[in-house]
Amino acid sequence: MRGSAAQAGNAVPGPRSGVWLLVGIVLVAANLRAALTGVGPLLPGIAASTGLSGTGIGLLSTLPLLTFAVTSPLVGRTAHRHGAPRTLFFSLAVLVAGLLVRSLPGVFFLFAGTVVVAAAIAYGNVLLPSVVKSTVPEDRIAQVTGLYVTAMGLLAALSSGISVPLAEHVPGGWRTALGGWAVLAVLAIGVWIPQYRRPRRVAATPATRERIPWRSPLAWQVSVFMGLQSLGFYTTIAWLPGIVHDHGVGEAAAGWQLFLFQIIGLVSSSVLPILVRRGLDQRLLAAAGSAIVAGGFALLAVAPQLAVVSSVLTGLGGGACLVLALSFQGQRAADASQAAALASMAQSVGYLVAAVGPLLLGALHDLTGGWTLPLLLLVALTLTQAAVGARAGRDRHLNSPSLVPTPIGD
Repeated sequence: MRGSAAQAGNAVPGPRSGVWLLVGIVLVAANLRAALTGVGPLLPGIAASTGLSGTGIGLLSTLPLLTFAVTSPLVGRTAHRHGAPRTLFFSLAVLVAGLLVRSLPGVFFLFAGTVVVAAAIAYGNVLLPSVVKSTVPEDRIAQVTGLYVTAMGLLAALSSGISVPLAEHVPGGWRTALGGWAVLAVLAIGVWIPQYRRPRRVAATPATRERIPWRSPLAWQVSVFMGLQSLGFYTTIAWLPGIVHDHGVGEAAAGWQLFLFQIIGLVSSSVLPILVRRGLDQRLLAAAGSAIVAGGFALLAVAPQLAVVSSVLTGLGGGACLVLALSFQGQRAADASQAAALASMAQSVGYLVAAVGPLLLGALHDLTGGWTLPLLLLVALTLTQAAVGARAGRDRHLNSPSLVPTPIGD
């Protein structure tokens, strides 16, 4: 029964529909970061316009990650009930609404819209690994993941680079600059309509919903690796412009520094799939990528005048680690159903870990009056990530969920 269901759920689309599906996946991915990465360079302007304190700005930066953590466990149940294509379609519609609400005048709408935007993005974050697992051969998962991560990174980098110049030249300033990303979400909705109409028997949603593997050590290794690499990324997104600005760089130039970090990450995420094409054991890659990120943070701590080199290093290692973190959620699972359960766990735990980063770095900066101690803490956390990645990168699958005890109420 389960085998036949899995086969139906994993049916591979024909060439034409397969290309359309791939384009849809790429466009969905393009919406998963751009709406958030453009906020960092605009934070000084947002603070000046709204009167938010440093704590309020830190909360605004952390709120999406907390929303990811709370929303991710709910995705599997919703997708099981409505199907992954329809769930993604509605999440894109919610994303459009959230982007428009966030751009309305008033601090309430800024925070409320941020929560709605992050909740919609959480659905895409969780469901894309399952979609890829169910439609792509095992040895191609890293390549397709790399493709959609490339799209995600390209738009994220563009958002960081143009947000300040755009805010300076459009009516409505930063509110219009943030709300304008609704156009990209509407485009994704248009391309995703054929997947919405596709019969559920060929959709990328399993017929049975697997329980989240809370008691699997491998699942925890995947989740912690996801969390630590996300912590490094979102902390960089939130504070890199502020760090370089504190060392005499203008706001627009600080935004382009963040653009450089993400462009290097984009190049790295594009190249990594070539390196993993021949095997599914990525222990060395996960450890090496994490160590490179640690080196970038260390350099920024001791020689902030070399921030460009630091951005190159953190982008190089961070792009590789992002592809690995997402690939693990498919490769460490036995089937699409288990991939969805593992992705729910990895992204719930992962973003809860990541949420600590921007707040903790801001608090340490306020306490010490500088960035050295906060950055050295990032070095230590990223070295821990290297050790965890060496375990999560093993070529193994989770135990069958039916053999893993699961708490009642999961």
